[in-house]
Amino acid sequence: MAWIYLLIAGLLEIVWAFFMKQSDGFTKTFPTVMTLVTAAASFGLLSVSMKTLPLGTAYVVWTGVGAVGAFLLGIAFLGEAASVMRIAAGSLIIAGLVLMKLSTPV
Repeated sequence: MAWIYLLIAGLLEIVWAFFMKQSDGFTKTFPTVMTLVTAAASFGLLSVSMKTLPLGTAYVVWTGVGAVGAFLLGIAFLGEAASVMRIAAGSLIIAGLVLMKLSTPV
């Protein structure tokens, strides 16, 4: 169950990062509120997952899911560049997440 909580926490990290971008420096109310609510939920689920998972594993997976997800969201919806080097970098992060999962006995 800890892995499910961690995955949801990572997905919520993507959401709060997106809304933070949309908040225009916390000057727009709805995106600001969404940032704070989803960030709190993400931190809460990360904390619950850390009851079982090692700190390093949980934190790396949480930040990795959030980073790759935000990267893909930026490409898909915000017109950010999708160069070969950026795709390769994202792929390396994903490979690291898979290795972290495979190397954690929990």
